[in-house]
Amino acid sequence: MKAHRPPAALRVLVLAKTPVPGRVKTRLCPPCTPAQAARVAAAALADTLDTVGTATVDARVLVVDGDLPAPPGWTRLAQRGGPLADRLTHAFLDTRTAGAATLLVGMDTPQLTAAHLETARDLLGRTDGPDAVLGPADDGGWWTLGLRDPGHATVLRTVPTSVASTGALTLAALRRRGLRVHLLPRLRDVDTAVDAHAVAALCPPGSRFARAVAVDVPSPTAVAG
Repeated sequence: MKAHRPPAALRVLVLAKTPVPGRVKTRLCPPCTPAQAARVAAAALADTLDTVGTATVDARVLVVDGDLPAPPGWTRLAQRGGPLADRLTHAFLDTRTAGAATLLVGMDTPQLTAAHLETARDLLGRTDGPDAVLGPADDGGWWTLGLRDPGHATVLRTVPTSVASTGALTLAALRRRGLRVHLLPRLRDVDTAVDAHAVAALCPPGSRFARAVAVDVPSPTAVAG
């Protein structure tokens, strides 16, 4: 049997942009209009917040760009820093609490489940467990990063973001720091219309994201035709 320390405190951060037309999900345009893309982004974020809200975690923080309020029972923190790497680093450092691990997710994987989050908590709480968990994304990036010691997030400043090698470079940077890293299941980010339909098919039929995609994102076959 795996040895366990007392259940680790886990703080989950959701890094998000306020869903304003023209500022979110711009790669959906075309075929979407900016207003449609913003509705899809809002739905993805709402489903993500709901999932985090149902997971067994100790604290929830919305780290937001813009004026979007946090759900009841959450803490709200404004993003700070310019490049994404800086904002990611500050999100970890500005919310760290002694004795608590931190897991960060974005708003681009509405197929996220509470089980994903609780698996990360279990791994980070094991006596023989990893120092970090990393969830690779299909596009070469990552959809989540969890750190037993959030101070290690400073390595993110050395990693280029939004490139096909971001995930591999993040993993290499964590390992160079001497951290033991466990890879979580690979998920698909929502960037394009093809992504949106593929991810919607993985979500519960009644999810906000699945409904928004059905209404606001023309199917790739329809666009091609």
